[in-house]
This record gives sequence, C-alpha cells and structure tokens, in this order.
Amino acid sequence: MNPDHISRRLLLKCAAALGLLAVAERLVPAYALTSAAGAGSQIALSGDVIDLTIAEQPFHLDGRTGTAMSINGTIPGPVIRLKEGQQATLRVTNRLEESSSIHWHGLLLPPAMDGVPGVSFAGIEPGTTFTYRFPIRQSGTYWYHSHSGLQEESGVYGPMIIDPAEPEPFRPERDYVVMLSDWSFESPEALLSNLKKQGGYYNFQKRTAGDFFTDVGRMGFWPALQNYLMWDRMRMDPTDFADVTGYAFTYLMNGLSPADNWTGLFRPGERVRLRLINAAGMTFYDVRIPGLRMTVVQVDGQNIQPVVVDEFRMGPAETYDVIVEPAENRAYTIFAETMDRSGYARGTLAPRQGMSAEIPERRPRPLRTMEDMGMSMKGMDMPGMTMHGTEHSGDTKKIESSDDHASMEHRLRDAGTPPLQHMHEMPAMDAGDHGRSLIPGAEPVAHSPDHHGPGNQTVAEYSQNRMGEPGRGLEDSERRVLLYTDLKSLVPYPDQREPVREIELHLTGQMTRYMWSFDGKTYSEAKEPIHFRYGERVRLTFVNDTMMEHPLHLHGMWMYLENGAGAYLSRKHTVVVKPAERLSVAITADAPGRWAFHCHLLLHMEAGMFRVVEVSDQ
Repeated sequence: MNPDHISRRLLLKCAAALGLLAVAERLVPAYALTSAAGAGSQIALSGDVIDLTIAEQPFHLDGRTGTAMSINGTIPGPVIRLKEGQQATLRVTNRLEESSSIHWHGLLLPPAMDGVPGVSFAGIEPGTTFTYRFPIRQSGTYWYHSHSGLQEESGVYGPMIIDPAEPEPFRPERDYVVMLSDWSFESPEALLSNLKKQGGYYNFQKRTAGDFFTDVGRMGFWPALQNYLMWDRMRMDPTDFADVTGYAFTYLMNGLSPADNWTGLFRPGERVRLRLINAAGMTFYDVRIPGLRMTVVQVDGQNIQPVVVDEFRMGPAETYDVIVEPAENRAYTIFAETMDRSGYARGTLAPRQGMSAEIPERRPRPLRTMEDMGMSMKGMDMPGMTMHGTEHSGDTKKIESSDDHASMEHRLRDAGTPPLQHMHEMPAMDAGDHGRSLIPGAEPVAHSPDHHGPGNQTVAEYSQNRMGEPGRGLEDSERRVLLYTDLKSLVPYPDQREPVREIELHLTGQMTRYMWSFDGKTYSEAKEPIHFRYGERVRLTFVNDTMMEHPLHLHGMWMYLENGAGAYLSRKHTVVVKPAERLSVAITADAPGRWAFHCHLLLHMEAGMFRVVEVSDQ
C-alpha cells in the first residue's frame, strides 16, 4: 500500500479523534485549529521576509463545495505577526489567471506599497511576484486583503498583528484572533449582477400583508396605510438593512461556519484578549458574549481609554480588541449577529475542546424610521416610524391632525426625483459653531436639496450627529452598547491644530439602479481627486443622504473622530456613517501621494463609491 495514502488516512483518523474531521478537509487556517492544542496565542507567520501565495481552489463548507481564492491555501489567510520598528518584506505571488493585489489595511506606508491597482501601483500580474517593503510605524490589530475587483469576497483576506515596541497597558494570558467574514456560493460578480437587476433581490424580510394587518391593529388603519404609502412613494423599504442577506451568505468566524464552532480555550480567571476583525465584504455584525462583559481596549489598532460594554456593532473593515475574564468553568458563546438579523457567526470560549454554550435567541428584524430618511421629527409623530426601530415595539401615538398629513405630503413631494449633491470646500467653522453641530442630540442641520443628476435616489432633508446612538436595532437594548462617543484615545493625539478648512462630502446612492457614489458621482464620473495640501489640518464632513450605513475607509492617513473627546480624539482608519448622519473627522495630511478613499461595503465600492485623495504641495 502506498505510504502516502496510509499517512493521509492516519492523519484524518487523528483529526477525527480530536473532533476536527469536519474541518480537516476545509481551507481552514492554522489559527482556527490551534485552540485544540490549547495554545494561548495563535500560530503566525513572522520574520523579516514573509511569502504569500494567492491561488484558486475548491472550498468546502457545510457539505457544499464552491470555488474560492485563498492565501497560502487557507481562508482566511495566515496571521502575519510583525514588530513595530521592523522593516517588513512581504513577497506576494499571484497564481490566479487574473491580476491581483494585497492592501495592508490601516497601515501607514509609502503609496507604492499600499496595493491599490490603478491608484498606487499596477497590480500583480498572473504568474508574477511583487515584493512589498515598508517600515512598520505602528502597532495593534489590522488585516490585509486584495484590492482587485471582488477578490476579497472570494477569500483573499487575512489578519495582521503588529506587536508594540513598548509594553501595552494590558497583559492578557490568552490572545486570539477572531476574524468575521461572509461567504456565498454565488460568485461576487453574480451577487452584484442580481442587485443591479433588483436592489432588494436578497431581501426576503420585507413586510407582508400579515405585517400590514398587525400594524393596523397596533396603530389604526389610516396611520398604517399612510406608513406603507410613504415608503412606497419613496421607492424604499423599511427592512432594507443589508444588500446581501443570510439567504445568500454563510457567516464565518475564523473561516468556520456556526456549525463548525471555532473554539478558543481558557482557564477560569484568565484574562483573554479577543482581536475581533470584521473582514466581511457586505455585513455589519452586532457582537456579544452572553454572560461576559467586554472591556474594549483598542479600536482600529489604536489604544483607547477602556470601555466596559455588553455589545458593540462592527462595520466591515473595523477592528475591536476586547478583554474578557471568564471566571466560571463553563463555555461561553461568541455571538456575532448580523445587523439585519438574517444570520450570525458563532464561536465558543471554553475550558475544554468540544464544549459549547447556548446560542442566544435571535432578535426581531429592525425597521428604518423617518429619522433614517433625514426627515424632521418636530411636530410629527408617525406611528411605526418615529418612536422605535424594531418590528415589535411598544404603543405609539396616532396622528391627530390633518396638518401632519399635509406636512408628510410636503416632505414626500418629488420623492424619488434623483438629486445631485456637490462637494463644498469652505473655511472651517469656528470652534463654537462647529462644536454645536457635534454635540450628540444637537439640532439637525436643514438642507435645501437640489434635484439634479442620476446619482442619488433621495436626499436627507435633515442631517445630524448620531455618534451618541448605538445604531438601528440596538436603541432599545437593555445591554450596555458601545457608542462612538465612548471612544477616547489613551493619550492626547499629537496634532492639536484646528482644521484650516472643511470639505463636505455627501454619501449618495440609487438603490433601484444599484449605483453608489460620492456627491452623486461614481468613481468613473469624478474626474478630479479630492485634494489635500501637504501638512495641512483639514476637516472632512460626511453627510449621508442614503438610508444605509456606510463604513468609510481612508488609506494612508488617520481620521480623528470628532466626537467631543477634545485632545483625546480617537484615531480610526474606518468610520461608520449612519443614515442621515453628519459626521466629521479631522485629518493631518502628512502622507504625500495618491490614496484610495471608499466605502468598505465591497459591492458599494465596486458600484462607484470610491474616490482618490491626493496629497501634494500644490
């Protein structure tokens, strides 16, 4: 008998004995299995030179087989572990039949090493190797992924840990990467094609006739009818939270489905660090561990003043490092529920391999509100729309006068007429004026939307700061939910200058045609880059005219979240902007060159929500 055949059989037999047979034939990275050996820190690639290979191969998941693109034969790719101050050399070989790339998400590096084809380099052609060389100027939890087409959604992503030059302020006994992602057996190109045919193609949670009669019983016939007619006129759906849902996606934790149950081990009383990374192409996650409180210590790789929470929402591309201290000799479920409640990723913390804990009951789907549409709430109380954001909320007051109906009709006039917003450059407001717009709960800012061009379905009549809100679907939670206003840097940030000017950028979209853009223009239509003068301090203000959350990522420079933290503004590489929100970040333009700026919902970026930021002396 062939010795190689025997050795494979013995390997599979041993894997089965360890309870790992279900994943042994998967493209599972080593760090998804190290917990079986009781390792406290997951296996990683490190050293002065690291080799990565991008290739296509079969992917097995829950009894089905698809075609994936992997890094070094696994999904996600291997953990890369570097050291602050090190000179990194990463050789990436492309075995695909198409051009590829790797972008080092959140890292500060030279433009030519940033890995964005068409912006900072030409890409990696099939059969060739590109060598990335750059100094490591930071520390924390980051990740890397392809920036070519839709390859990221096909599996080309992995985690990156950078150890600090100086000791961190926390010393956990266990350290685990927890990488969340989404996977579909439909190709990413098919997902995009279906959405272009019908924006709600994957939304099977739309309101039904039964929901209407339920609302009639709760609100009364006339308010319920007005509610439905309003959404119909806007050509929008209050259940629209995710373009691609659990109908098409399986939600993964470290490359494993909920059935495979990734497990990290601990001894009761130990401090366990979880490095949570949202590598999903299209999915927001609400993360909690029932029975454990989480202390958030890092966000996007940057140390923050610790915040104790029960739950937090992660947009695609964000990272959150938390410390938990499981005291009991039992298992705990790491539960990452999708924002639209159509599915979840799941893992376990346990004293022994093979243990599991109860999976929490799924929550009702949330519903969009008039506030999410950018409508003023003053003098109005639209049942089912204003006072709650979930299906089964408490009683609401009924409309009492015809004036409210007239007001609603006025607001809906010309609804759906495609407006076009323009980017405005202006001197920065003084501290007093700007400060008022940033206080959570401050008065909304009224706009006079112009109705031009095909790039936007509607416009937020009122935008406001919403950083003090947990997000739709979490507003009525009894648990302590992390807010953007909670984020404060551990130490004062270095550049305390006031911005010398402000650039206002509108987030725009046309869901019925699945077009996404900035200022009503897709990337192909925006001829000029957004220009920063080298060395200046600039304020970038985002106004979300759409009814969806957008995680915005700026390459090459930090965005300082202007959340009222004074000298302790938190630095982020990705910020989530809620519907009808006005959110500002301060940026020090200290990185000359051309840099990508885009929504990190992959299909939104591919459909046009992408711009180039150019930093120069001119």
